[in-house]
Amino acid sequence: MARVVLLTGGNIGEMKDRLRRAQQLINQRIGAVLRCSHCYVSAPWGFDAEQPFTNQVVVVSTDLSPEEVLTEIHRIERDLGRNRASEAIEKAATGQRYVSRPIDIDILFYDDAVISTPDLTIPHPGIAEREFVLAPLCELMRDRRHPVSGRTMEELREALKKSSGDAGGGNGN
Repeated sequence: MARVVLLTGGNIGEMKDRLRRAQQLINQRIGAVLRCSHCYVSAPWGFDAEQPFTNQVVVVSTDLSPEEVLTEIHRIERDLGRNRASEAIEKAATGQRYVSRPIDIDILFYDDAVISTPDLTIPHPGIAEREFVLAPLCELMRDRRHPVSGRTMEELREALKKSSGDAGGGNGN
């Protein structure tokens, strides 16, 4: 069994209920949910939006491959109201890289695997630059080492705080 660390989040609708439902679907389709962080609310990261984001880290034990986890994540997102096609249209119309969304689920880690394919990058490349990722990671696994940099989640968070003057709070994953 592998241990996969996911980040769930979004900023459209009743987020605590949607994150709870995402956790149930993850448990059913990906594997046993072992631990969850508290929910963290933060300003949007990388774009302007009226509503803040709510994020949560979920640790899961799975027998699925990383690619199978990604497939199930996309199914769960669709079932919870995410429409990537309409997001792409909005991005093209606004020129923004990110848009508001009802749910987003990212794979942060899959054991200590380092994967880089056109469809999947693990560990998630934005971990070290996003406080909304590092805060819940530190809650659950502050001493976990990043498989590429070798730095702990706590070290990454401290470095981000120093480099940004405690900014980097919002969301864009």
